Formats: sequence, C-alpha cells, structure tokens
Amino acid sequence: MMRALILGGIADANLLAAEIARAGLDAVYSYGGRTRAPADQPLPTRIGGFGGASGLVDYIRTEGITHVIDATHPFAAEMSRNAIAACAKAGTPLIALERAPWARAPGDIWIEADDVNAAVAALLQTPARVFLAIGRQHIAPFATRPQHAYTLRFVDPPEAPLPFEADVIVSRGPFTLDGELEMMRMRGIGWVVARNSGGNGARAKIDAARMLGLPVIMISRPKLPERHRAESVAEVMQWLDHRTCLGA
Repeated sequence: MMRALILGGIADANLLAAEIARAGLDAVYSYGGRTRAPADQPLPTRIGGFGGASGLVDYIRTEGITHVIDATHPFAAEMSRNAIAACAKAGTPLIALERAPWARAPGDIWIEADDVNAAVAALLQTPARVFLAIGRQHIAPFATRPQHAYTLRFVDPPEAPLPFEADVIVSRGPFTLDGELEMMRMRGIGWVVARNSGGNGARAKIDAARMLGLPVIMISRPKLPERHRAESVAEVMQWLDHRTCLGA
C-alpha cells in the first residue's frame, strides 16, 4: 500500500495535500514548526523536525512511508539535503515539488547575490530604506549595516528582540501588486532584498519594485544535489500514478 509523506512549506504543498485527499490516498503532511499557526490540512499532520537525516530514515521506516514529496521552501536547504540523504538510505522514492525561479524581466534592476552575506555587502553604505523580504531566520547579518531603516514582514510576530531596529509588518501572503506598491510608497522603500523563491504568491514585490524603478538584491537559491523534481501538483500526482481531480 502506498503512503506518502509531504514535507510542506510552500503554497503548492497545500494544493497537493488537497489533491491527494480528493484522490483518497494515504498521506501525512509534515510542517517544520516555524510558523505558530500553520494552515489546516485535509490530511493527518505532524509538526516539528525529524532529527536530521537519520531521524527521517527512522520515521520513513516506522510509518511505512513509500513516497516522499519535498515541497519545502526553496531555501530550506538543510531539510532538502536531509530528505535526499534519508530517501537514498531508506530506498524510498523522492520527488521535489519545486517552483521555477523568477527570471529577470525588462525593467528589472537586479543585483545577484549568492547568499545573505553577499546581499549585505551589496547594500550601499549610504543610509536607505530597505525592505528585507527574506524571513526572520536570515536577518541577523544585516545588523552590520545599522545605518539603514529596515522594513521586515513576518507571518508571526517576533518572539525575541530583533538584532536591529526595524518596522515590522505581520501579514500572511499571497500579496497583491497594488498592496505591495502602496506599502513601498508609504514607507519610502529605496531597496528590496529578496530570495529567489519563485512562484506567484510572493512575486508581487518583485513586480512592484520594477514599476517603481527600485533595485532588488536577489539572493540565488542554494545548490542542492540532483533529484527528481516537478514544477506542478499535476506532475506530482502523475508521479504517484494518479491524475489530478478536475471535478469530474
């Protein structure tokens, strides 16, 4: 009997969970536990880490997992590497539901950065208003540039003091182009720092920056070992030998 494990983290993971539930397949949805109020799922849900690759191997074997879908955030590199290693050791098929990265469009002013430290170095010394759209786990290096006025946006309010003073917006996406334009204009944003997450849910800030003529420091995705990947829920369902439910 097939039993799938979805490692969630992106909006498409929620769509996949709904399709798997409609198809009547046995599956478990796993949250990493960083969001305090995760969205409800139509599948049995677990929250928290596995204890590295070895812990994930134990879970796969104990729970009778036959297929693993890595639908974590493109920058959740540690979890993805653990999934690759664990599935190889357990002999369990693995597929990554990985949305395509954003591509530079005419009018974009992008400064490519390999990682967060490179993004910090790319900021000019001249004080500016900077929108850091990179998640709370990655903001600490920007404390070395305290002259800037930072705007941060989190899903949950920060529990611990931030490493620098900042204007914090607590909001859950997806975000609209009009909303992003208004936010950047009201706060006088001069720079945007973003991770190349891809997809549509977070793209509005990139489109807004283009329309306002703002430079974007775009952090590239971490390099991962080769793995089987899909860009849509339909592809994953085909991989599971079930077509998506189209309401028929």
